[in-house]
Amino acid sequence: MKRIDCYLDFISPYAYLAFERLPVALEGLSYEVTYRPVLFAAMLARHGQLGPAEIEGKRDWTYRQVLWLAHELGIPMRMPARHPFNPLALLRLAWGCARVGTPNRYQCETIFRHVWTTGADAEDAGRLATLTAQLAPAHDPAADAVKQRLRAETDGAVAAGVFGVPTFAIDGRLFWGLDALPMLRAHLTQDKALDALWDAPASVAQGVRR
Repeated sequence: MKRIDCYLDFISPYAYLAFERLPVALEGLSYEVTYRPVLFAAMLARHGQLGPAEIEGKRDWTYRQVLWLAHELGIPMRMPARHPFNPLALLRLAWGCARVGTPNRYQCETIFRHVWTTGADAEDAGRLATLTAQLAPAHDPAADAVKQRLRAETDGAVAAGVFGVPTFAIDGRLFWGLDALPMLRAHLTQDKALDALWDAPASVAQGVRR
């Protein structure tokens, strides 16, 4: 059985869609997923980038596209009342729920749907309290140990070459984005076409730098 590390941040609509789509995309294959919530904003800062929702024009397109993709894939989705928002409370809640190892799929699913299916404010204090009570975390999300775990997971992801969410890591390869799910499946089925093109970037010289 292959093990996949899934790096995600609840702020990302693409991470939500990929999370919901993953079981369908890999149906019939033998695999195990480890869910690793990370702080996407720290990755953006590391590379000196803005998030899609912070760029005029791109923000509107992103929201239109993800709603269209959700419609096409049959995944329930409503934009939260405010976006982008600060996801730290949700990320810490996820790690607080990890009794052993990492958060499980149910815990991540519950948090994702808190954000992406209600149309409400993901940071609303009352809603966060209700969500926390529902998940009954084993550890206080505000504890230093939980905060440190989130920092360590984010730092570890960056060190492993992860630059965005969602990213699926397996066998030393990184698959980034909702649209990478077919490539991930190809890897799991040992598709020789994928192997043939995997090292193609090494043959392309670096052009203009800005």
